[in-house]
Amino acid sequence: MADRKPIESWLTDMDGVLIHEGVPIPGADAFLKKLRESGRPFLVLTNNSIYTQRDLHARLQRMGLDVPMENIWTSALATAQFLDDQRPGGSAYVIGEAGLTTALHDIGYVLTDHDPDFVILGETRTYSFEAMTKAVRLINDGARFIATNPDNVGPSAEGALPATGSVAALITAATGRKPYFIGKPNPLMMRAGLNAIGAHSETSAMIGDRMDTDVLAGLEAGMRTFLVLTGVTQAKDIDRYPFRASHVVDSIANLVERI
Repeated sequence: MADRKPIESWLTDMDGVLIHEGVPIPGADAFLKKLRESGRPFLVLTNNSIYTQRDLHARLQRMGLDVPMENIWTSALATAQFLDDQRPGGSAYVIGEAGLTTALHDIGYVLTDHDPDFVILGETRTYSFEAMTKAVRLINDGARFIATNPDNVGPSAEGALPATGSVAALITAATGRKPYFIGKPNPLMMRAGLNAIGAHSETSAMIGDRMDTDVLAGLEAGMRTFLVLTGVTQAKDIDRYPFRASHVVDSIANLVERI
């Protein structure tokens, strides 16, 4: 596919693009270093809502990857921004961890289980039956249902874990109410991220390892898209999808010279 305007801003997924199972993917450090040196706006994105920007900055730094906090964008931050736009100063019952609760506190939300405006479901390693039951009852009583992302499973050293999408399906089955998902592939997360760094979709690119989230979100946000083959989607899977990435490359190392 012929390039349109030159790429001036870069958005990249984290897991499967920059790191894999806690280890940097070869070329990730060179890519980030060149981005920082170029002065081009960029964001590292993740659908995971567990960690704050500070947490992720520290985790990446321990792996040898230097990403400033302001260049990290999570589904928790996108969720908080969405709620601040929709219902400023509202209240929510939250199933999630510090990444989500901190983002909501920062916009002045009250976290409560008493007649909240929203039930917000995020990622956690300790989903409890009691919390899910509370969420079901609050939604049945009229709370609006929001979920940070639609991912059904998440990675761990021991194997796949049920993630936000799976638990959302359980709550939907119990209430008949589907959540509004904020994270990828919702282009809302991408557009909010672009706005955060003052970038425009026509001159921005999205790098991801999944056709069904990263590439789809970038496509729907009007961005150039790069699929790397170091994560979930493999070359043999590409033709299963009715849409295409702008470019397919082996890894992030192939994109260093594009900056």
